[in-house]
Amino acid sequence: MTFTLVPGKARLADLARIYWHGEAVQLDRSARPGVEAAVARVKAAADGGAPVYGVNTGFGKLAHVRIPAGDTVQLQRNLILSHCAGVGPALPGHIVRLTIALKLLSLGRGASGTRWEVIETLEALLERQVTPVIPAQGSVGASGDLAPLAHMAAVMLGEGEAEIGGQRMPAAQALASAGIAPIELGPKEGLALINGTQVSTALALAGLFEA
Repeated sequence: MTFTLVPGKARLADLARIYWHGEAVQLDRSARPGVEAAVARVKAAADGGAPVYGVNTGFGKLAHVRIPAGDTVQLQRNLILSHCAGVGPALPGHIVRLTIALKLLSLGRGASGTRWEVIETLEALLERQVTPVIPAQGSVGASGDLAPLAHMAAVMLGEGEAEIGGQRMPAAQALASAGIAPIELGPKEGLALINGTQVSTALALAGLFEA
């Protein structure tokens, strides 16, 4: 079963449905204009001559390094893969699914600059029961759950591992079996996917729901 979430108006009861019953979600389509307006702003920045952090520059201490226009897609891919550094056992599937739903709610606010295609890919993971394998340890926390969210995002690229039908397999195989095309990230999209505390929030909600 799939139900609709409205960014900024999700209730605890909605999130509990995902946690307890594994229900799939989609964002209310009223969020799309705001999402696409943010994409247009990112594109304008990427096409301009000024340095824009994470769009045409490096990250962190490399923020002063300009990235050529032809390398901005590879920059986002490299960001995701370089942060897939988690260790330990995998998080439970219901935590991962709740994480994806929380990320959808965040992207749907229209402040991240991710294309609607990114949102649709996350929705498809939930709908078709493709669960990214996210190691439980490795979050930085201060600027986001960088490592665990990178493992989530890597599956969207066809990298890493995922579970489908109770079987763990390479992400590319899982996507193919579910009929989901791997995505190529555009400017800022990798940064938007790993900046955030959706894993920490999902774990906190799990504590609340289990209390």
